[in-house]
Amino acid sequence: GTCPKCKAERQYGDNCEACGATYDATDLLNPMSKLSGATPVLKQSTHFFFALSNFTEFLTNWTRSGALQVQVANKLAEWLDAGLQDWDISRDAPYFGFEIPGAPGKYFYVWLDAPIGYMAAFQKYCEANDLIFDDFWKKDSTCEVHHFIGKDIINFHALFWPAVLHTAGYRTPSRVHAHGFATINGLKMSKSRGTFINARTYLDHLDPEYLRYYFAAKMSAGVDDLDINLDDFVQRVNSDVVGKVVNIASRCAGFINKQFDGQLASTSDNPILAEFSEASETIALHYENGDYGKALRDIMALADKANQYIDEHKPWVLIKEEGKRHLVQQVCSDGLNFYRLLVTYLKPVLPRLAEKSEAFLGIAPLVWDDLDTRLTGHTINKFNPLMTRIEPEKVAAIVNASMAAEEPSMTTEPESPTIEFDDFAKVDLRIVKIVKAEHVEGADKLLQLTLDLGDDTTRNVFAGIKAAYKPEDLVGKLTVMVANLAPRKMKFGVSEGMVLAAGPGGEDIYLLEPDNGAHPGMKVS
Repeated sequence: GTCPKCKAERQYGDNCEACGATYDATDLLNPMSKLSGATPVLKQSTHFFFALSNFTEFLTNWTRSGALQVQVANKLAEWLDAGLQDWDISRDAPYFGFEIPGAPGKYFYVWLDAPIGYMAAFQKYCEANDLIFDDFWKKDSTCEVHHFIGKDIINFHALFWPAVLHTAGYRTPSRVHAHGFATINGLKMSKSRGTFINARTYLDHLDPEYLRYYFAAKMSAGVDDLDINLDDFVQRVNSDVVGKVVNIASRCAGFINKQFDGQLASTSDNPILAEFSEASETIALHYENGDYGKALRDIMALADKANQYIDEHKPWVLIKEEGKRHLVQQVCSDGLNFYRLLVTYLKPVLPRLAEKSEAFLGIAPLVWDDLDTRLTGHTINKFNPLMTRIEPEKVAAIVNASMAAEEPSMTTEPESPTIEFDDFAKVDLRIVKIVKAEHVEGADKLLQLTLDLGDDTTRNVFAGIKAAYKPEDLVGKLTVMVANLAPRKMKFGVSEGMVLAAGPGGEDIYLLEPDNGAHPGMKVS
């Protein structure tokens, strides 16, 4: 329908791509169904509400208890300061989910019952593993309960859900860890670009440990968005995990297995090993705070020290010198002790690598409390590759498979009513060159474009294309604009026209571009 604020047509039911405004669906002007063209009908309906307003004091204290990141607590304070409204927890049929007992045709709203599903799934786990559910979820439980969620659903998990748990007599989460959105190569995931990648498609080509490491390396304790740059993904995993960590085991195991029948040295008093163990408190704190990127940076700094030690002592040179065999055994034994500690630190992120390493080293499962233990006089097993490098061709195969699985729909929108030629002739379409493109502060969907119309004339236009284009990629492009559209005052400034684009919207929108030879100012007819 038409935006009630800026009067832009064909806008969504709750927000306007043109001016960035949000509003209630009932405020939309001239509303119509995108599918059928029918005008929506307002109907009266009885709904059920959760009295969230009764929990203001409880939630004010809980949101500042340390269970949330500071940025999240600050955001929720806006809701609390404005006064909590009671929460509509019912939906009319047709609706998925659970029907409300005693209320035919009424269903619980999904964000009321979905978190309860967390508890139900955990109860099933307890039943299968001889655990007691109440030990974890009763009100006075000393266990920890952690939620990991996206920042767009924080109000459900950090306001509504704690209130529901509190009134039902259960404990609240120890921590709710909110994360930002994931983008790929700087853009929102897009089916048409092959970057809307399903987990199954990824697993058909690559080990999940690669992605676990990359995610952890990029994540902080904040709620920043996370960009998956596919080239960086390949380079970082190959450099860090394979090149720095696994390479230590590969280099040292070769000498130990071939020259010493798998037997490690009988002593281990290298002071660098003490440095590795002493780092445990800092690394553990990073993990505890959700600062996984900092934890991995510290671990990789230790890996650099281990590799430097091996490079300085050059066991491949020592083995050729008479009387130096014992030094080779000691250097490589130290190297494998370095590796054991590194994998212990990495085990929360790379559990399969840890499992393979435990088998190779011939040791019990690695645990944090054993960081002061050293392997001496111990026999290791034959070394097999623990993790191989990512081949760029496999990443390309994932993108290609994602594109093939999501061929664009050929469905078209219904044609608009017929107009007379004189009506069309009133529209002045011109070729323009985008000379400047910028983000608009406070706008989720808009870019501000400066358009060259020829004859030293420029126009300022706000376009709802932020999800589809980076500003720097637009500069220099030719496109088509409606040049005689009346200027429209918007929240962010005055828009002096409209650029033309095709597509359903969001990231799937495509600016019209003229053929070679067109230049700014040309009239389109």
